[in-house]
Amino acid sequence: MHRNQKFYNYLQQRAHHLTEEWYDSLDKSKTGGVYTSNDPEVIKALKAQNQEFHQRFIQVFAEEEKEFMELFEEWIEKIAKDGEHLSTPIQFIIKEFMRTRSQYLDEVSTFARLHPEDYTQEQFHAWKDLIVRAHDRVIYHFVEETQKTADRQLKAQQEMIYELSSPVIKLQDDTALLPLVGDIDTARAKMVLENTLKQCSEKRVSHLYIDLSGVVMIDTMVAHQIFQLIDALNLIGIKTTLSGIRPEIALTSMQLGLTFDNISIKSTLSQALAAK
Repeated sequence: MHRNQKFYNYLQQRAHHLTEEWYDSLDKSKTGGVYTSNDPEVIKALKAQNQEFHQRFIQVFAEEEKEFMELFEEWIEKIAKDGEHLSTPIQFIIKEFMRTRSQYLDEVSTFARLHPEDYTQEQFHAWKDLIVRAHDRVIYHFVEETQKTADRQLKAQQEMIYELSSPVIKLQDDTALLPLVGDIDTARAKMVLENTLKQCSEKRVSHLYIDLSGVVMIDTMVAHQIFQLIDALNLIGIKTTLSGIRPEIALTSMQLGLTFDNISIKSTLSQALAAK
């Protein structure tokens, strides 16, 4: 049976010492990120996080493994979203998990020396196996949660980049300009469609100039979405003028069977603005 009140109480008494021992043994020359900080507040928070880890991990000797992992979920999510840990290379964090695991294995050995007659060697080996297994599960879930956090941040940053790269610039009165620059993939085209409609509505635009002279390459799906944008703008009463259509974009549009019949087109942006 893995649950043992005596060993559980022993670890509870040792928890604070485990944190201090862990931090004092940090080799700052071989690690990085949060572990090398000299900021007193960062160090205080790091120790508090480590202390909370021990308080939760020790429960593996008082709870079933399923309940034990449920206790750890909140801590894992909090650390995975912590700014200091997010700026720390993942290999250094895993290294500290492994050092903490070694601490627990050493504690089993120490407890065995203190109580040589009270427990069998099988029991001590079972505790060590449990420690290794529990640490592995915590590490796995931490890496999994860290990846989710990184994915969310990447998506948010990508959306911000897309939004900044497709600004609707108010010109005068009720006219505005949408200058598109660089490669436009399907994801960015979708973002352009959503952001342009929103910005035009907020800025009360009635005539939007869309300049494509800075677009290097465009595929059939993106060309189709640009036409969808124009159709959507027309549906909400916004006139559009296209300028800077490169030959390859025109060719792609023709291959798609897209028609320019109902679209105002000028060769350059200056011509489009001058024709207002």
